[in-house]
Amino acid sequence: MHKIVALLLANLAVLTSFSQEKINLYPDGQIPFAKAGTEIPTITVFRPSKNTAKGTAVIVCSGGGYGGRANKVEGIPACTKLTEAGITAFLVDYRVPNDQKMDHKEWVPLTDAQRAIQYVRENARLYKIDGNRIGIMGFSAGGHLVSTVGTQFFETKLQNTKGTSLRPDFMILVYPVISFADSLAHLGSRKNLVGPDITSEEIRKYSSELNVTEQTPPTYITSGMDDKVVDVKNCLYFSAALKQKNVPVELFLYEKGKHGYGVFNKEAQLQWIDDCISWIKREPYKRK
Repeated sequence: MHKIVALLLANLAVLTSFSQEKINLYPDGQIPFAKAGTEIPTITVFRPSKNTAKGTAVIVCSGGGYGGRANKVEGIPACTKLTEAGITAFLVDYRVPNDQKMDHKEWVPLTDAQRAIQYVRENARLYKIDGNRIGIMGFSAGGHLVSTVGTQFFETKLQNTKGTSLRPDFMILVYPVISFADSLAHLGSRKNLVGPDITSEEIRKYSSELNVTEQTPPTYITSGMDDKVVDVKNCLYFSAALKQKNVPVELFLYEKGKHGYGVFNKEAQLQWIDDCISWIKREPYKRK
């Protein structure tokens, strides 16, 4: 009986060791581009236990083709793994593009993700994190969002009176959509974000491999070579573009790893999330 009680208490301790809180991204009610009936974007904080906290933060954006957010498969498990490693995680429920609920839908996910960086950086002391150790992780279309954040941080529609840097210190891209070029694009994501009638200028703007500079953050990329949903060439082109600009990049590819495996690839022994956490702890973003 005593062993059973002890086991239950141990399980309860594990379940309650990582505190969570959900915060409105725009507490003043001034939600950019919002129409009546718009979704309220939020950020959920996953805090590690005090004795394991490393002072590093990762903002997490689930995928879903810019039509939803796969938090149960991607975002929440990723946040859990990060907090277990002592990294504070912030899960962003960014708004998915919808002409009925917002103006300029193509700007909305980026604006919400930039707001998440702004919030975390401005509240670094509150969460006991280093304001220069804030990364961002994205899966699939969330990876496209994150790569856009990392290549276009100099442009924003946010109110940013404090001049807070919107550049993440590092990026983590998981089977990401990168390019909107006809030959590489995940057409569903492209249609949902921009629309069916995309111009050559818009293709260039939203193809992250074409927007890499020397200031693009160091990047960790993972994908399956057999991904039939988002061509692995998205990762290869982005990795090549980063190398051409001397931006540190780590590429972790699976021989087998179909799209959507989240933090655990059932077809592999080694898991990218463990390798990625080791990469984060090596602080590759401290090069400058």
